[in-house]
Amino acid sequence: MNGQFRDQNIFLRIGSWLVTGGTAFLAILWTIPIVWALVASFRPTTEPMKLGDVWFGSSLTLGNYIRAWSLAPFGQYYVNTIIIVLTILAVQLVTIILGGFAFAHYQFSGKKWLFFFILLQMMIPTTALLAPNFSTIRQLGLFDTRLAIALPYFGSAFGVFLMRQAFLDVPRDLVDAGTMDGCSWWQLIFHIYLPPSFPSLIAFGLSSVIWHWNEFLWPLVITNSDLSRPLTAGLVRFTQLGEIGAQWSLLSAATLIVIAPLLIMFLIFQRHFVQSFLHSGIK
Repeated sequence: MNGQFRDQNIFLRIGSWLVTGGTAFLAILWTIPIVWALVASFRPTTEPMKLGDVWFGSSLTLGNYIRAWSLAPFGQYYVNTIIIVLTILAVQLVTIILGGFAFAHYQFSGKKWLFFFILLQMMIPTTALLAPNFSTIRQLGLFDTRLAIALPYFGSAFGVFLMRQAFLDVPRDLVDAGTMDGCSWWQLIFHIYLPPSFPSLIAFGLSSVIWHWNEFLWPLVITNSDLSRPLTAGLVRFTQLGEIGAQWSLLSAATLIVIAPLLIMFLIFQRHFVQSFLHSGIK
C-alpha cells in the first residue's frame, strides 16, 4: 500500500511539474512579442532591421517615442478611445443586467429558444457582420463618428449569458423573501441579485474594456478622420511612413504607447483582475 501511495505521489508530482512547465512555456511564448516590441522601440530608425539583427541596435534612443507622439494626434486618439470604451461599457452593463435578470427571474413562452438565439450570436465571427453593420451605420448617418464605433456593441450575448448564470446562483428563497416584502423588479435587481453577482460584473467589465480598447477592424472600416479614430486605428498611419514599408522601430514605439495604459492597469490591479475571473467562474 505504501508503495502504491508513493507511486501516486510521484505521478502527481510529475503532472504538477508538467503543468507548471507548460504554463511557463506559454507565458514566455506570449511575452516574446511584447519584449521584442520594447527592444525594437529603442532601436535607432537609421539602422534597418535585417535577418539575424532584429534586437538592440548600436545605441539606445527615446527618439522613436518622441517622433511617434509628434506624428499622430495621440491625445485625440486617447480621448476617442476612452469615450468609446466607457460608452460601450455603460450601455452594456444596463443591457446585460436586464437581459440576465429576465432570463433568470421570469418564466415566459419561448424563453429557451430566445436564449438559444442570443447564444448563437457568440458563434458568428465579427467579420461576417462588417457589411450589414456598415450599411446600417451609413443609413443612420453616423459614419465617421464615435457613436458609430460603439453602437454595434451595445448588446453582448456573452454578458447576458454570464449575468444569467450569476443570477441563477442567487438562492431562490432570498428572491422569494424579497418578493413577499413587496420589492419591485428593480429593487430585486439592486438589493437581491446584484450584490452577490459583483465578481461576474467586474469580470465582464474588465473583458469589455480590454476587448474594445484593442478593437481594430471595425473602427478602421467606419472612420476616416482623426476626430473619431481610436488608438488602434490610428496606428495605420505608422505602417505607411517608409518607402519600402513600415519603420518597425517607430511602429513598435507607437504600439507601446497604445497598449501602455492597459499594461500598467493590469500590473497594478493584477490580483484583483485574476480574482474577479476566478470568483465569476470564467475559465
